[in-house]
Amino acid sequence: MRVFLGVTGASGAPYAARLLQSLAGAHCEIGLVASAAGIEVIATELYGDATLPREEVLDRFIGDAGDQVTVYGINDYKSPYASGSAKVDAYIVCPCSMSTVGTLAAGAMANLIHRAASVALKERRKLVLVPRETPLSSIHLRGLATLHEAGAVILVAAPGFYHGATTIDDLVDFVVARTLDQIGLDNTLMPRWGEA
Repeated sequence: MRVFLGVTGASGAPYAARLLQSLAGAHCEIGLVASAAGIEVIATELYGDATLPREEVLDRFIGDAGDQVTVYGINDYKSPYASGSAKVDAYIVCPCSMSTVGTLAAGAMANLIHRAASVALKERRKLVLVPRETPLSSIHLRGLATLHEAGAVILVAAPGFYHGATTIDDLVDFVVARTLDQIGLDNTLMPRWGEA
């Protein structure tokens, strides 16, 4: 499976990290793009230092999944993810900032994350947006509704508690499992409702 993963500047780097590990564990080919704000959030939330250089952040973030991940620059429009003619199975933006939501809902494209998501919408491919923001203004809600109507799955990073979560990792896994479900990847990150 070929998957695009965009990481923007909303809080939620642990979701993105677990998602990348899970996609790699499922032997996916992953195209990774992180915005400047996304890099800063990863550096802050995962490594406790917002001043880490971009390359160091990406090296740590990718870890041992390097063989399955290709990193593209934020403005690399030569990337296969910038065109609908490339075969891509799923597109995920996690976390998805409200800036990205607003840009996509307006049909605008300022970088490769926007372009890839727009390609997913125009080609009617699976696009999962994982916003992590609260509270939401009516502007945010309208943008999310517009994207839902255009075909995106809006998967708010709102973990459930019914699966007996006891750690933060359990809560992260809940959201990541739901994301993987949406792109059709089997996973056992959390027990499903009704399972013993």
